[in-house]
Amino acid sequence: MTAGLGDEPHHRPVLYKQIFDYLAPFSPGKYLDCTAGAGGHSSGILEASAPDGLLLALDLDPRAVALTSARLAPYGQRAIVRQGSYLRSSEFLRELGWEKVDGILLDLGVSSMQLDEAERGFSFRQDGPLDMRFDPASKPSAADLVNNLNERELADILWRYGEERFSRRIARAIVRARPIYTTTELAGIVRSVLGRTQEKQDPATRTFQALRIAVNNELAVIAEAVPKLIALLQPNARIAVISFHSLEDRIIKHAFQRESRNCICPPEQPVCTCGHRASIKIVTPHPVEAGETEKKENPRARSAKLRVAEKLQEMA
Repeated sequence: MTAGLGDEPHHRPVLYKQIFDYLAPFSPGKYLDCTAGAGGHSSGILEASAPDGLLLALDLDPRAVALTSARLAPYGQRAIVRQGSYLRSSEFLRELGWEKVDGILLDLGVSSMQLDEAERGFSFRQDGPLDMRFDPASKPSAADLVNNLNERELADILWRYGEERFSRRIARAIVRARPIYTTTELAGIVRSVLGRTQEKQDPATRTFQALRIAVNNELAVIAEAVPKLIALLQPNARIAVISFHSLEDRIIKHAFQRESRNCICPPEQPVCTCGHRASIKIVTPHPVEAGETEKKENPRARSAKLRVAEKLQEMA
């Protein structure tokens, strides 16, 4: 298996080798890539599961679906690509006649491909419309939030999803400057509020992160999806999740911990009444991170964290 499989330098999948070490794709396994992006991980899974492995690749972004479809075309009927949320994974599997899968990959957050497209409005490094929607047909856009929420609501989003210490100050400045329609306008407002900082990242980073998460309802979707995805695994199959900031990683960590316990009753309760049974074992007690070489070659890998869990045998 050749790492990268022809990826363009700015579309290299993160933690590529580690993903395949943990998922160990085989023929004739069935696999689910919940966030196909440009198809880098998907093509790798198909390579590793040749000659008869099958893969379903999902993405909300129609541009990603088109790229992945083109990239996976050489694999013929072994590759199925659909536009849609991974919350609907079970529906897509039923349409294919699949009951369970032999591995699941979930690569969270915004892709480098999306950041590179100024018209998508994800990046403050390029001038573009204030959009940030994974699915361009959905509502609301970042501009809708920035221009319609009140100061308190904006500050709450910046604090909750961006962990921005100066959320109130930034929200106040945004409200005073409205209407705001472009990424450079918004970034300039945030920078003017915060001034120069000692941090390596741009002062606008946390604000853009917070708005993107709010626009796409990302954290709620992740929390709801993980138990549903675990239910789709064959016994001994694995789910691998790549996250890019502490809020995502915390959700994955807690979801895995919950699903790996036989009882989730409050600690002070003397007798178990929940009836919960462990469905997974945690394979990575601590998140796996990229090596120094990958971090230098691929900036997106610097904040990437990988957690893996394995489905237990179902009890009779």
